[in-house]
Amino acid sequence: MKNLNMPVKRDFGWELKSLESTKFGIHQKDNGQFCVVLNHSLLRGITSEMIYWWFLNFPNLLVNLVDIEGYEGRKVPAYLLWHPSDHHSASLSGNLGPENTSKAGAYIQINEAMQYLKYGWKYPVNNKLRIFYCEKDGWAMGKEIPFIGKVMSLRIHYKDIYSNGEIIGVHYHYEIVIGAGGNNPISRFINKLIKSHFSPEFFEAWHTHNVVEVGAFENFLPALYEQRNSSNEIRYSKTMNCASSLQSSTEAYDPNLFEQRMQGYEKAQNAHAYQGYKTKAFL
Repeated sequence: MKNLNMPVKRDFGWELKSLESTKFGIHQKDNGQFCVVLNHSLLRGITSEMIYWWFLNFPNLLVNLVDIEGYEGRKVPAYLLWHPSDHHSASLSGNLGPENTSKAGAYIQINEAMQYLKYGWKYPVNNKLRIFYCEKDGWAMGKEIPFIGKVMSLRIHYKDIYSNGEIIGVHYHYEIVIGAGGNNPISRFINKLIKSHFSPEFFEAWHTHNVVEVGAFENFLPALYEQRNSSNEIRYSKTMNCASSLQSSTEAYDPNLFEQRMQGYEKAQNAHAYQGYKTKAFL
């Protein structure tokens, strides 16, 4: 990872979300597993259909950054729009969906660094993960080891929120479980190895990274989604910032859900099973 050259920072002119807009917690179980819960603020001007379209397409999507300094008129991976400094690249492989889109059973390779401008490559992500779930209500990915089961699972769930019959935003909720289940010597050994990379400090840096990443949906996603069926190349300029009129001061949408899920992980015998990427009930 340290040999990769991170693309130059993109100055999109956005007002980025702060940590105070979320509820975030880490629970480390006795067997060494990490359980992470992040409840975001309501994503305004966004629909779940937009987010679903993004997850289907973003690894292969290109966008012309019309007036972004250092990128003027260049066609670059849309992944660089999702964070102004931490993203390097993303790609799909395996059994893909129509037009090479994401699909459960396919693999996604992600290269990025948590808070790159502050830490450089201290907290890198260089993972090829299997996509477990890719539907209109959520996304999940992770790693499995034969005879051991899941050792990494990341679950995102989202749904439209209505007021007076109209969508006012999307509730976006993120959970991660790192480490093998069970409390046996093999699981504890695997989790000890994993801990050398995925530490509480890593997840603190990830928290900031993810708040910026998810909050950025408000800035760029409606503009890209509007162009989804165009025969022309997809473009983005500072004039397309869809969040320029939105208040930047926000709060976590559902603190009660956050507390409920954190308590659930503390009590769960099997954190991966508790996460349950196909379970819709908790939203």
